[in-house]
Amino acid sequence: MLDEFFMTRVAGLTGQAAAGVTVRSPDGRTPQQTISDSRARALELYEEQARIWSQSLCPALAAEGIVLSGVEELSETELHRLEQRYQEEVYPVLTPLAVGPGQPFPYISALSVSLAVFVRDPETGEERFARVKVPEGLPRFLSIGDGGRFVPLEQVLMHFLPSLFPGMEIVERSVFRVTRDADLEVSDEADDLLEAVEVELRRRRFGEVTRLEVSRTMSHALRERLKQGLRVADELVYPVTGMIDLEDASELAKLDRPDLKLDVWVPVPRPPLANVQAEEQFAVIRAGDLLVHHPYDSFAASFESFANECASDPDVIALKSTVYRTSDESPLVPALIEAAENGKQSVCIVEIKARGEERRNIEWSRAMEQAGVHVAYGFPSLKIHAKMTLVVRREGGVLRRYVHIGTGNYNSVTARAYEDFGLFTADEDIAADVADLFNYVTGFGRPGRFRKLLVAPFTLRQRLLDEIRAVAAAARAGKKARIRIKVNGLTHTEVIEELYAASEAGARIELIVRGMCALRPGVPGLSENIRVRSVLGRFLEHSRLFFFEAGDRTACYFGSSDLMPRNLDHRVEVVTPLEDVAAQSEVAATLDTLLSDNTSSWELRPDGRWERIRPKKDTRARSAQATMIRRARRRVTLARSR
Repeated sequence: MLDEFFMTRVAGLTGQAAAGVTVRSPDGRTPQQTISDSRARALELYEEQARIWSQSLCPALAAEGIVLSGVEELSETELHRLEQRYQEEVYPVLTPLAVGPGQPFPYISALSVSLAVFVRDPETGEERFARVKVPEGLPRFLSIGDGGRFVPLEQVLMHFLPSLFPGMEIVERSVFRVTRDADLEVSDEADDLLEAVEVELRRRRFGEVTRLEVSRTMSHALRERLKQGLRVADELVYPVTGMIDLEDASELAKLDRPDLKLDVWVPVPRPPLANVQAEEQFAVIRAGDLLVHHPYDSFAASFESFANECASDPDVIALKSTVYRTSDESPLVPALIEAAENGKQSVCIVEIKARGEERRNIEWSRAMEQAGVHVAYGFPSLKIHAKMTLVVRREGGVLRRYVHIGTGNYNSVTARAYEDFGLFTADEDIAADVADLFNYVTGFGRPGRFRKLLVAPFTLRQRLLDEIRAVAAAARAGKKARIRIKVNGLTHTEVIEELYAASEAGARIELIVRGMCALRPGVPGLSENIRVRSVLGRFLEHSRLFFFEAGDRTACYFGSSDLMPRNLDHRVEVVTPLEDVAAQSEVAATLDTLLSDNTSSWELRPDGRWERIRPKKDTRARSAQATMIRRARRRVTLARSR
């Protein structure tokens, strides 16, 4: 998350600062002030991370027999094993790059850990800078024997550096990492969006440096040499205590130690889909809207099964879907290809500007085009972030449309780790809206009036603002007034101002925001009735839910959009109403369960700091995600007993 912040947000700010932009953001800061404040906060986070790693996690791992140590702590036998492994597995893939006559400063790839080295010739006294990249294809933590001892790979390299510079004296060695601008800049007037993105991908590899992380023990001279070679200003240099890039610590979580892990959760098929054959799914959806909640409900037994059936069903004549982030395991793209090969109209809107997925999505799009799928790429200025699938089926001499709308991507891998909702419906108004939206993206024209869907950048922002204002009006009238919202990010100024106004009117507002939140709750005279929580459990809370209660009226929605300017104003997003009472009740119960969590929750304080929520004395521990697992199991048990 912090890496992405520097790759995109800081990249934009540094560009504005370099261009002399002085326009202030909604919080009153200039780009340069924002960079300075972000730097101060990031340095605090680095120190906190280092403290937790060294004082909490490492001792806890050691107590369980997983010891992280330096080379100097190894016994003679262990050191011999390490040297043998270094010679066989590490040394052959190392490439020292020295700087000198005919040897320019090397290109440093983004987010790769490297060693910066000063090397001296003892005979001539000549001293040179060199860079050694820590190989990415090897484990970051090398195991030593069978005793559960691990040594970070960069420490192994530093110990054996003389083997790379024979006859030379190693004056200094230290660790650093570079972050580069990863934002795509595609012109609104690009004639060929696919070609424009491919050009930008090549350019992005050499993007401007937005952060230089260096070991805090690095000397001033070595740091200055790096700054000079990378052309980095002081404000983009971040001294780090301890290990740089702790994301690789996830390797330790993959060790075969089931005794230290949560019980594996296998998603269960959702009734009534679990109880019918694939070809009967359409009848189930016709009977009423069907809600699924991943990863508690099986993605394979719901959307994947549905997509596969659509591709092979002879009565299905059209299959249309969107791809933002998918996986090699996902059946969606193969289903679209199979549908095309079976003579059906097969359409896919591929968002080739999806950050981090650009190359994969380009490859998918070409594979689909070769198979006869109609592939569209959307617009240069608008990302297609909506998660929607449309099926047209011939039934009894008439055409009927079926729709799936989700809060998350059609990705089989993340569906097992990300929490998301999906809706299967045969509602004609929703289906007509989805059909119109597909035609808008693939064709040429302006979208008309949407019947039920809230669609960005056209109606979504205004409709949500209207819902907030309706709750505020109910509060002023002394009626029931409550707002519950769950999103990944809340930064849209206009939305925040309306939430403040609703709070002042007396509405009860409960927000679950996993990531960025620019709203300050609990401020006297401004947001006293607003509470903000973040739930960080074994699954990534990813769904976007909106629940409004104004007097006797209840409105419930979910979809792909967060409450950020990019979502509401610069992307194609879809949020659907939930009109089924049972579906509304499930969403309401989910929100209340998350708000009552006291084991994996953090609460945002008025000063902008997050505070861990813990069970009070004599209060039962409540895990929201554990509760969801029990509910999913109970649904299956009840369905089997009927």
